[in-house]
Amino acid sequence: MKRLRPVDLAREHGLSPQAVRNYEEAGILPAAERTPTGYRIYTPLHAQALRAFVALVPGHGHRTATAIMEAVNEGRTADALTLVDESHERLLEDRRTLSAVEAALRDLTAAPEPPGGAYDGRGGVEPSGRDRTGGETSVGPLARRLGLRPATLRKWERAGLVRPRRDPRTGYRVYTDADVRDARLAHQLRRGGYLLRQIAPLLERVREAGGVEPLRATLDEWRGRLDARGRALLAGAAELDAYLRQQAL
Repeated sequence: MKRLRPVDLAREHGLSPQAVRNYEEAGILPAAERTPTGYRIYTPLHAQALRAFVALVPGHGHRTATAIMEAVNEGRTADALTLVDESHERLLEDRRTLSAVEAALRDLTAAPEPPGGAYDGRGGVEPSGRDRTGGETSVGPLARRLGLRPATLRKWERAGLVRPRRDPRTGYRVYTDADVRDARLAHQLRRGGYLLRQIAPLLERVREAGGVEPLRATLDEWRGRLDARGRALLAGAAELDAYLRQQAL
């Protein structure tokens, strides 16, 4: 079998020979035989193991790619494939999240404000669910507009989905236009089956973007990153499969 030096493996990937040695010590490469003088003897199998690892990193991340290679080299192929499956599952969940956000944004754009007054939660009615300050509302009218119970909005507040301020005079919750936007987006995502702990970081993304419209401009970039990750997972799987086949010879 052809013998290779650390530098031969390293050169293909722009690595240092020491990095190759470190990868072997970490279990990413199978253990190499040694010459009588202590020099490592690598083979084409080691070269393919390194190709597989380098290809796995972009899609799975360094830690998971390392765990995959360790499992394969220890004969735990099923464990390695489970890790691969979990990365694909995370990507699928991210794609579904993106689709839910896109659908929610479409609904926010299309949904008209309900006509007429709304119960104010204290025995009165406010026209269109707004108070006289303009652009602000309280928990009762907002719950009415969304078809929710006020207790649900309070629960969402505790989970960080909405962040109403308190009126210093009355102590009542006051929802701004941004709070209403967040509540409507949360409502759409909840209807799509998403948990509160999944929705909270999405709403934080909306806040960081400065609203729905700036976020809308980032969705194509988000989808592009997911597509790139999907391609990377495919590339990593191809090299890992080549390693498994070569290992079986």
